[in-house]
Amino acid sequence: MTALRKVLVVDDDPVVGASFNRVLSGKGYIVVAAENGADALAKLKDEKFDAVFTDLRMPGMDGLQVAENIKATQPWIPVVLVTGYGSAANEARARAAGVVDFLRKPLSPDMIEDSAANAVRTVTTPMAPVIAPIAVEAAAPSEAQPEAQPAKRSQLKNIALFLSAPFVGLVYAVLLPFVGLGMLLWFAGQALWKQPKAREALRAGKVALQLAVAPFVGLAYLIVLPFAALGMLAWMATKAAFGRAPAE
Repeated sequence: MTALRKVLVVDDDPVVGASFNRVLSGKGYIVVAAENGADALAKLKDEKFDAVFTDLRMPGMDGLQVAENIKATQPWIPVVLVTGYGSAANEARARAAGVVDFLRKPLSPDMIEDSAANAVRTVTTPMAPVIAPIAVEAAAPSEAQPEAQPAKRSQLKNIALFLSAPFVGLVYAVLLPFVGLGMLLWFAGQALWKQPKAREALRAGKVALQLAVAPFVGLAYLIVLPFAALGMLAWMATKAAFGRAPAE
């Protein structure tokens, strides 16, 4: 069995409502009448309708205002404007408000029946609120994860440099005097080597110098090598912990 369609007729003239009821009641429609715009909006809050027919000129709220209020609150309900005073300006405003059809007085039974059939065919289901895809939003932070690994590498590198700075300074403080002394001795040796009489003395002095410097060189190795080994261990541990940065 086909469900009955329910229409609301808004007109301050009760004869119009009676005409709609007489024509449509036997065609599968329930006709409800409203005397004015305020009465119509109150009925729309309490009941569900498949279409609304409203007169244009009424005391208080006119038909265009009724149509605009309906479209603002229940835009899926088709509205038909009934008027005996049609104009281009009124039709343009009615179209902008979402009116689907116009009925011009005087009305005939065929006009009422055809307009009702066309109006109810335009009924659309109210749209459900759009829910944002939570899964997509939750996955968005993962796009930034590849950048976190280079940041950790940079932070670790800064910490390693900060911790090793005092030891590097100590190595320089120990080695630089020996380097400077070695350079002075080398230049002095080059100058004296050109003197034939000094060559024999230089050969003897070279041996003595090697004997004198050997303990200090050994001391330098003892200081430097532990730091070099520590640096190698730290580098290998960092590489093993973080792996290789992903290719872009």
